[in-house]
Amino acid sequence: MIIVDSGVLIAAADADDAHHAACTWLLEERGNECLVPAPVVVEVCWMLGRHVSAEVEGAFLGSLADGEVAVEDLEHADYRRMAELVVAYADLPLGAVDAAVVAVAERLGAQTVDRRDFSVVRPRHVEHLVLVPDLG
Repeated sequence: MIIVDSGVLIAAADADDAHHAACTWLLEERGNECLVPAPVVVEVCWMLGRHVSAEVEGAFLGSLADGEVAVEDLEHADYRRMAELVVAYADLPLGAVDAAVVAVAERLGAQTVDRRDFSVVRPRHVEHLVLVPDLG
């Protein structure tokens, strides 16, 4: 299982992104292994709508509706863990969306793809998050 953060989804949706091909490949080849925490969807929509176009944002939402990538809702315990993570990693700052990625990864024993923040965070379920090989 791979917990997908906004960077991968934005790059896959934006043909002008430097990581477009690699992220598109990940979603096409391993999409059935990918889960998107629900807060990530809002962040992706905001970024695409603001920096790319409403059409691309709509296409992203359509891909979710078509089941191309599954969305994982948060559980009550995830919010508690997110609160702990946001405070513990205030210097990053981690933020709620990234904390949701970590909380879901912990709950499901999954890996993730974001190297910026997630190589620093120490999850509960393993010594460190398993990061999908570099897409760049």
